[in-house]
Amino acid sequence: MKKIASTLIVLFIVGISSISAQCDKKNDILASSKTSCCSKTKTDGKDCSSQKVEKTEVMAYYFHATRRCATCNAVEEVTKKTIKETYGDKVSFVSINREEAENEKLVEQYKINAQTLIIVKGDKKVDLTSNAFLNARSNPEKLEKKIKSTVDKMLD
Repeated sequence: MKKIASTLIVLFIVGISSISAQCDKKNDILASSKTSCCSKTKTDGKDCSSQKVEKTEVMAYYFHATRRCATCNAVEEVTKKTIKETYGDKVSFVSINREEAENEKLVEQYKINAQTLIIVKGDKKVDLTSNAFLNARSNPEKLEKKIKSTVDKMLD
């Protein structure tokens, strides 16, 4: 019985130490982070966390992780191309690494917890994630059509 109790105490202490180390590491990352929240697709070069978006402006946000698969890259490429070629400067496309500390405000604002493609205008938000990941590589024309129909409705 003493061995079991001793083992449990040791495991508890190791667990607490691990949690503490993780918190310290996260605080170090928050303090020393120097990377930009927006990829080079952001046209105005502003910091995303302090970005002011007009309530009448339509935005396409693609939240992604640091490590990305071919489908993740395809979702960004198809969306970026569709927005730029169809709408020019009328609609903005922003690619955001959701794992970077400086993007925390936007991630919380839109309740992001995974790779996500959303179209936003004011308080209205349309989530195209499922459609995007189903079609970006196998049927990009279908994704383009969905993006266009969603943005067109928001522009009206």
